[in-house]
Amino acid sequence: MKKYPHTDLVILAGGQARRMNGVNKLLQTFDDQMQLLKIYNTFKDQVGKIWINSHRDMGLYQQIIPNIQCYADDQAGFLGPLMGMKSAWAHVQADYVLFIPCDVTYIPSKVMHNLHDALLQDPNAMMSYVNINGDALYPFCLMKRASCTFLQQHLQQKQLSLNKCRKDLHAQVAYFRKHRLFFHSINSLDELQQYKQWSYLA
Repeated sequence: MKKYPHTDLVILAGGQARRMNGVNKLLQTFDDQMQLLKIYNTFKDQVGKIWINSHRDMGLYQQIIPNIQCYADDQAGFLGPLMGMKSAWAHVQADYVLFIPCDVTYIPSKVMHNLHDALLQDPNAMMSYVNINGDALYPFCLMKRASCTFLQQHLQQKQLSLNKCRKDLHAQVAYFRKHRLFFHSINSLDELQQYKQWSYLA
């Protein structure tokens, strides 16, 4: 398996969790492990530093994983993943960052390599993102540092959709398939209950 450029990981956990009644999804157990540990253990040997973009529980994260790094959004107001991504570049030193939402249920085994390979398909590409079973997961993506300028422009224009930012970033796609993937992410307590029930029956 070929080597890819030095890359840091950012776990996006900066939302309000309104549909989760305020429950911190990164500290929940969807499968066999707490989400924080599942993501950390998957990538700890593949990346440089691992960061959490969050506005709360930073001390708790560092109790669980002492060497984890944390940062909050540059601007208050819960402006979504675009703000968390733009804010990352003021903290990370790597020129590539793999962003992953805190609520993903499935992490493809070769996601890091495949996203880097996808990025090479266009010399102008500053972003490559995950598509699972035909569903685009835009925040589950790899970005180059050069993307920061465009993220900043979209935020200044109050255009907060990562989907609408794709064209400016010449985004490429890494495709994956997963049999019996009931939810690729968990957005409510009802979805979490259904996911656990269906996973048990699968």
